[in-house]
Amino acid sequence: MHTVYILQSEKNKSYYTGYTTQLKERLRQHNHHEAKYTSKNTPYTLVWFCAFKNKQKALEFEHYLKSSSGFAFRNKRLI
Repeated sequence: MHTVYILQSEKNKSYYTGYTTQLKERLRQHNHHEAKYTSKNTPYTLVWFCAFKNKQKALEFEHYLKSSSGFAFRNKRLI
């Protein structure tokens, strides 16, 4: 499965949106300083995820969530 996920930093309450095919392993990487972008704000908590059968749809949805209208959607509907 192709998963789009949202993490929240327990340190500064910021959000991170990402894509993976192995959610547990990716969350472990975020929390063990193995993901460059999120390494400074660990630990992270998984606050939302959605699994897709189609990789392209998952990547398109991740891209949307990272857009300005996607931020608004995320804040109003997902978290």
